[in-house]
Amino acid sequence: MQLQLSFATLLAGVLFALSTVQDAAARPMKRSPGTVTLPLKRVPRAEGIPPTIYLQQHINRAHKRLARMKKRDVPSDLQLRQNIERRMLALEESPLSKRFNRQGVKKNARSTNRIGLAGAPHSPRSLELKKKKGGNGAAGQAAAATATGDNGTAGTGSQIEANGVPSGVEAANAPTASNSLGLNIEGQDVGYLATIQMGTPPQDFLILMDSGSADLWVGSESCQSTAGGGCGSHTFLGTASSSTFQDSGKQFAVTYGTGNVAGTIITDNIAVAGLSLTGHQFGVADQESDDFADNSVPFDGLMGLAQSSLSEQGVPTPPESLASAGLISDAITSFKISREADDLNDGEITFGGLDATKFDASTLTTFDNVNTDGFWEGAMDSVTVDGTDTQLTGRTAILDTGTTLIVAPPADATAVHNLIQGSASDGQGGFTVPCTTNASVALSFGNTAFAIDPRDIAFQPVDPNDPTGDCISGISSGEIGAATEWLVGDVFLKNAYFSVDVGNNAISLAKLV
Repeated sequence: MQLQLSFATLLAGVLFALSTVQDAAARPMKRSPGTVTLPLKRVPRAEGIPPTIYLQQHINRAHKRLARMKKRDVPSDLQLRQNIERRMLALEESPLSKRFNRQGVKKNARSTNRIGLAGAPHSPRSLELKKKKGGNGAAGQAAAATATGDNGTAGTGSQIEANGVPSGVEAANAPTASNSLGLNIEGQDVGYLATIQMGTPPQDFLILMDSGSADLWVGSESCQSTAGGGCGSHTFLGTASSSTFQDSGKQFAVTYGTGNVAGTIITDNIAVAGLSLTGHQFGVADQESDDFADNSVPFDGLMGLAQSSLSEQGVPTPPESLASAGLISDAITSFKISREADDLNDGEITFGGLDATKFDASTLTTFDNVNTDGFWEGAMDSVTVDGTDTQLTGRTAILDTGTTLIVAPPADATAVHNLIQGSASDGQGGFTVPCTTNASVALSFGNTAFAIDPRDIAFQPVDPNDPTGDCISGISSGEIGAATEWLVGDVFLKNAYFSVDVGNNAISLAKLV
């Protein structure tokens, strides 16, 4: 008897594998000396994934991350899979389903959901996917083949372009401030990467920068994927490549909203924006889920930039170590996150201070971090739409570069969309808005309102062939957390200069120039 699977069933299995385990201020304004800046680069979103499924991937991951942050029960894999399946059933009944069925999902196509928010308190990732990928059903086998390659190992590899970054990653412009790195954009504004050096002789490592976690790690030379085989075409660290590598033998494990790593804590030399730390403590992963190990993943590791009280390794973060060593004035990290649609490639991360060329100094506002676990969370004064107050008061927001969307409590998300003309709920936690919306949604912190560009609210067309129809909203609803807690990601952070200060336990925001 021949087993036949509907497109929805098959693609649901594939996308579940890609989504459920794959899936955050400075009082003084300081410039050089004592500041460092790095550029941030761009990576494109996987092609062939229907926008509503892509949305659900982000929602699933954000729900897991927010639950971890607030130390609440994490949604089960079954719940997350059911969310995907409901989306697929709706898609199968839609006229768009035939289009997506023809296009299909490319071999080794992967979600580009952000990885950030690490550590057990907020975003542990699940190894459950390995079982699902290795399931006996045809959908499970198809999911495994799509996510990891026909042989079950780490994908097909990423090509390196002439500019030295992986294929599909747009290199950021050179930073404009000292002690800075350019930030590469991970496709359609879902992740931010920068290059640092590790080992002796120093090697370049492309690192995901995440304000919602507190651990630095890269793959070890003996790294193995939980999907089988090695950890892909990445750069690794160990005794063979570095003469200053010292393994402490102490183990660590970090579980994220999507994916996980485990290994040992080591000491080796690193350089961040030209600032050298000798014998810095961090982790090398001997085991990675294929959310990190797959060749299609463009980065070699992750740098958590929350406070070290959140660290699973129990060691200082690089900014904290740079400040302790006197290489920067304070443990301040500042982000200018660029937008893919602007094609400016001017993203930048600065260590030790703020880059005053990126923002309007008269709008700089600094407020207390109210989170006691190590995340960056501030009191949100108000939320307005085109100047109309939603009457949402007493809210707090975790500001996280590792989250793509804004996730608000259901009642709050509904209140916001009720004021956006033409918006509608999709009945599954998401909303649509007209792709042509000019609605100005603004979040207020420190008595200063920061408007979100309407292009960020209209996150992605529901129908890729109709960019003037309905778009998926960049604001979704989440059932996890208290009725006053928001998770605010890059949909908002692209519209402000964002800085965090460990020493003063403070957050700063300013309007961009």
